[in-house]
Amino acid sequence: MGLMPSSAGAPESVLAAYGVTFSYDGVEVLHDVSFALHPGEFVALVGPNGSGKSTLVRILLGLLSPDAGRALLFGAPPHALGERSRIGYVPQRTSLSSDLPATVEEVVRAGRLHRGQWWRSLGPSDTEAVDHALGAVALADLRRRRVGDLSGGQQQRVLIAKALAGNPDVLVLDEPIAGVDAESQRLFRDSVVHLVHEHSAAVLLVSHELGAVADDLDRVVVLKRSIVFDGPGADLVAAGVSLGVHREDLPLWLEELG
Repeated sequence: MGLMPSSAGAPESVLAAYGVTFSYDGVEVLHDVSFALHPGEFVALVGPNGSGKSTLVRILLGLLSPDAGRALLFGAPPHALGERSRIGYVPQRTSLSSDLPATVEEVVRAGRLHRGQWWRSLGPSDTEAVDHALGAVALADLRRRRVGDLSGGQQQRVLIAKALAGNPDVLVLDEPIAGVDAESQRLFRDSVVHLVHEHSAAVLLVSHELGAVADDLDRVVVLKRSIVFDGPGADLVAAGVSLGVHREDLPLWLEELG
């Protein structure tokens, strides 16, 4: 049975799915999935490869339409959202072309343009937001570097900074730190926690690598075509739910579940 919308007086969800089912070429990858993310929550969505995580994210953001059920974005159908600046999204395995002539700063500044008309001049508040985003992922010293000359991990940090620069109400990150070094993971953790605590933003993190943020998560959602667990990470041990992720990527308090 799909989760019903929250009752009056409950906090409005930022992202929500109600009884969502979806198939690719007749193969069902999501079945009756219900899920909600609320303001100020930091939630991890985990599960084995092929469990439907990225598909669910794309439905929540209105990039795909479900076969059954519905998705809501800030309480309305995703296609009805006028202020796209409220969303920061870093999709899975995104890379920047080596031929792209833009600098790191120019790419991050693009994260501010959708807050108004694309032709408007950026003001002091925009510059401050860009500087803060670059500092959050330790790219201030590389701001004049061409993004095409950066490593894959550095490029991923550029895209995270671009999303952070928009000061979004919700930040959706699909495997943002896969394969990056420990220092980049630490910087990622610090910037996301700052966004949650200082700006009351909601964060949905799709990842196999929870170690860097394990202590900061409000909830862990385990998806295996259907949601098999949704609650505090520490309760996973008692629930006996297998995450289906690599043992080396598990936080210490989840190791026995690998």
